Amino acid sequence: MQTHEIRERFTRHFVEAGHADVPSASLILEDPDLLFVNAGMVPFKPYFLGEQNPPYPNGTATSIQKCVRTLDIEEVGVTTRHNTFFQMAGNFSFGQYFKEGAITHAWQLLTGPQEDGGYGLDPERLWVTVYLDDDEAAEIWEKKIGVPAERIQRLGMADNYWSMGVPGPCGPCSEIYYDRGPEHGREGGPEADDTRYLEIWNLVFMEKERGAGTGKDSFEILGDLPKKNIDTGMGVERVACLLQGVDNVYETDLLRPVIDVAEQITGARYEGDGQDAIRFRVIADHSRTGMMLILDGVTPSNEGRGYILRRLLRRIIRSARLLGATGETLERFMNTIMDTMTPSYPEIAQNRDRIVRTAVAEERAFLKTLESGTHRFDEAADRIKSAGVTTFSGEDAFTLHDTYGFPIDLTLEMAAEAGLDVDVAGFEAAMSEQRARAKADNQAKKHGHADVSVYREWVDDNPTEFVGFSELTADAKVLGLVIDGQSVTHATEGDEVEVILDVSPLYAESGGQTADRGRLVADGTILEVNDVQKIGKKLWVHKATVTAGGIDLGQAVRAEVDPDWRHGARQAHTGTHLIHAALRQVLGPTAVQAGSLNRPGYLRFDFNYTDQLTPEQLTEITTIANQAVDADFAVNTIETTLDEAKKMGAMALFGENYGTDVRVVEIGGPFSIELCGGTHTEHTSQIGPVAVLGESSVGSGARRIEAYSGMDSFRYYSKEAALASGLAASLKAPTEELPERVSQLTEKLRAAEKEIAALRRQQLASRTGELLAQAQQVGEITVLTHRLPDGVSGGDLRTIATDLRGRLAGKAGVVVLASADGDKLPFIVGATKEAVDLGVKSGDLVKVLSGHVNGRGGGKPDMAQGSGSDAAGLDAGFAAVRDELARR
Repeated sequence: MQTHEIRERFTRHFVEAGHADVPSASLILEDPDLLFVNAGMVPFKPYFLGEQNPPYPNGTATSIQKCVRTLDIEEVGVTTRHNTFFQMAGNFSFGQYFKEGAITHAWQLLTGPQEDGGYGLDPERLWVTVYLDDDEAAEIWEKKIGVPAERIQRLGMADNYWSMGVPGPCGPCSEIYYDRGPEHGREGGPEADDTRYLEIWNLVFMEKERGAGTGKDSFEILGDLPKKNIDTGMGVERVACLLQGVDNVYETDLLRPVIDVAEQITGARYEGDGQDAIRFRVIADHSRTGMMLILDGVTPSNEGRGYILRRLLRRIIRSARLLGATGETLERFMNTIMDTMTPSYPEIAQNRDRIVRTAVAEERAFLKTLESGTHRFDEAADRIKSAGVTTFSGEDAFTLHDTYGFPIDLTLEMAAEAGLDVDVAGFEAAMSEQRARAKADNQAKKHGHADVSVYREWVDDNPTEFVGFSELTADAKVLGLVIDGQSVTHATEGDEVEVILDVSPLYAESGGQTADRGRLVADGTILEVNDVQKIGKKLWVHKATVTAGGIDLGQAVRAEVDPDWRHGARQAHTGTHLIHAALRQVLGPTAVQAGSLNRPGYLRFDFNYTDQLTPEQLTEITTIANQAVDADFAVNTIETTLDEAKKMGAMALFGENYGTDVRVVEIGGPFSIELCGGTHTEHTSQIGPVAVLGESSVGSGARRIEAYSGMDSFRYYSKEAALASGLAASLKAPTEELPERVSQLTEKLRAAEKEIAALRRQQLASRTGELLAQAQQVGEITVLTHRLPDGVSGGDLRTIATDLRGRLAGKAGVVVLASADGDKLPFIVGATKEAVDLGVKSGDLVKVLSGHVNGRGGGKPDMAQGSGSDAAGLDAGFAAVRDELARR
């Protein structure tokens, strides 16, 4: 049974049982605890936490959620069950059915005949576990389902008690296992061998609330939840293993085709469980995860989600190289995994070109990194050998891995070729320290989620009614006051307070649009609102300063939006839609939005694209946007269902978790139609001119356009016009001739600079004889240390040092030169062949000099360069170099 059919059967089973079919959320939700969605229940957290009421008519839902877990990337492929990307099929009940319903649903699907829509698993091979004292679940399994008591095992809190890792809902769980047979391990059930007995489904009975604590079993149970909920998760990939009759997830219909392509590319064979087999699995696993992350808008970078993607893609590349690949590989891997995944994720088809382009750009960049890392490795290996040591230190290996992105596998292989061992234990210790720091950081972030508990009493009972789409003022009642995280009944002048109202016209920050500014006023009371944030997507929290009087719980106030602020914000946000539409016209549909920021008069727009935009493209984008302004398009807002919005062709943003009802913003018919909850102008002419400032890179495969709107755009153009007029007056040329005149002046200046540089080099070269006369004899070596006049560049230093070294040919000679060039102090060390034969290494001497001038540098034994910032230490540095040579 193919994986996409397994998914379809799961969804059909629960939809026929009355569950709402909920599409998978994006992998990159806005969640303070998570880089990526890592469990099927994550999109439903607001309902389990009590922040929102579930919007499903029957109080039940089902989904097949795409998930990514990357805590143990290095372990991928070592075991055959671990994937960084996986699909979690789940069914959820919010106060409806409980243990018996969840158990019955799961059993019927797993054991139901395939001809009736089930999976047809042999019930005699299914085992279950329950929590230690969960007699109710054990009785349901034995008495109502018919599982023999000997196949029901009770496990402790660490195994069979679930929580999100933070204060909130929790409860016992029951896990379903499949016995794969004696060839896979020893008898005795899941508690004896969880390799033979494969866990395929976890049923969580969410009925308690937990307190603070760390670990899986070191927290207090506070009491019962108001409602008993169900959260289950079935591993799609693990069920596929069983129904396809393969040993592990890498041999299923989704991943095995990638391994087959890897065999073709590398010439190696996938067999056994050695290092080569692990590399094949890494390629297959990471290709799928990388593709799905790019699909959901992640681009490679050096931090956050982008860093995880970069690590995954680079592990694919180096695994392929270690298997024998010599050229680029990611395009074929990506195309193969997209072929296997498209039946389940049709949106891959329209994003195919963008995914391949992003992956290939990262591969080409990493191949250059490998060259740099190889150079660094060679330097370290030379240093180690010259010291008479045979072990490459763990610290050096970790620096190559962490700083230069150089994989430890390649370090091990190259060290073996160089006759060196690697201190793997030292490397692992450094890696463990890094993981511990990352884990501590993640744990610290998790506690941040508990801070919203102070708002919980208002979230469901008193959602804020937002009237700001049509009104700039509103009469409201104060429902809550919060100071320093504590609920209070009064705030006085000077207090910073968070105010919760029943009605608000002030826009809360979301969708890239900054929050409104405004005021809350009453008799003798004024609060300046400087920020508005949402809690649980439905409660408006107004962050304000009491500037006059005081405010009480239950008080009536008038909420007012600063009209100038709102006007500028509407212009910028609507202008963003115009830029997006223009961008897609110029670059095509693969230029996908990756984020935005709108504030009065200014907008920035991030999009996934690998190439720098040309001046002509920027001009065309600006022209199209301003043509839309001039066309005075009507800006229409339509409230409809998510399904209807998609049928209309509305574009959605990555990372947004949309509800069943959405707001569509349509501009000029087909010109622009997007899902958007922001505030907008009524017509595009109200935006005013749009001035594109330029575009830049914000990471591998991601670009950013910045622009002004409205009066800020007018002021920008006025300033540019004044600058051009002043320049034209200075050059006595018409404005339209300025580019040519400036180009001519620039060429003249460059020619003059080259002539001056040539004269300087000639002048310095004429002094080489004079300089050599200053050389000193240090043992067997002739040493020249000299500070040249200020302003000599690093390139000129190299030319002079090469000349002087040439004049010392035939004898053991060392040349050390430096010159202050602005705030920098470039320096160079050159050694003749005879000096190198005596053991002199210019790179080592550069390091000696660096220590005295606050610098760094490196190079080869015969020539090395560096740069420092403390010219006062230069004489001491020269002396240290001579002392170092004297010790030889």
